Amino acid sequence: MGLGRVNRVLFHLFFLVSITTTARSDDCVYTAYIRTGSILKAGTDSIISLTLYDTKGWGIWIPNLEAWGGLMGPDYDYFERGNLDIFSGRGPCLTAPICAMNLTSDGSGPHHGWYCNYVEVTTTGAHIDCAQKLFTVEQWLATDTSPYELTAIRNDCGSDSVRAAAAADRVSVVNGRDAPQVVSIM
Repeated sequence: MGLGRVNRVLFHLFFLVSITTTARSDDCVYTAYIRTGSILKAGTDSIISLTLYDTKGWGIWIPNLEAWGGLMGPDYDYFERGNLDIFSGRGPCLTAPICAMNLTSDGSGPHHGWYCNYVEVTTTGAHIDCAQKLFTVEQWLATDTSPYELTAIRNDCGSDSVRAAAAADRVSVVNGRDAPQVVSIM
C-alpha cells in the first residue's frame, strides 16, 4: 500500500514536470530566404547576421545565419552569385509581426563585398498564425562599393522601434546549433 502511494506521487510529480517543460517551449520557427544578386562579384565569404524587429520594438539577433540554420547542406557555399539560400531555426516568439530588419556582413574573407537582392522571412509557432515579410534590399554590403556600408536596414514599422529596441537591449540573441539555443538579454 505504501509503495503504491509512493509510485502514484512520483508519477504525478513526473507528469507535472513534463507539463512544465512542454509549456516553456514557446519558441517560434523563423525561416529566412536570402537572394544574392546575379551581377559580377555579388557573392561573399563573409559571415552574415540578421536582426529582425517587430512593431512593438522587440527583436531577435542571429549573429551567424549559416551556423544558426543553414539548410543547404554541409558542403554548400552560401551567399554566392545568384543563389537563393534558405536558413531556418528556432528563437523566442516576437510580440507582434516583423516589420524591420538589419542585415549585416562582418566584412571578412577574401571576397567581402556582397550584393543582396532581398530577404524574405516567415515565422510560425504553436497557436500563432504564420506570417511572412519581404524586405527588398538591392544593395551592396561592402566597404569598396557604394553605399560603402556593411549593413542594410529596412524599416517598414512606421516608427523608430528599431532604434528603440537596440537602445533598450530588447533583442534576444539566437545562436547556432552548437551553441546554447537562446540567450535572452531582454
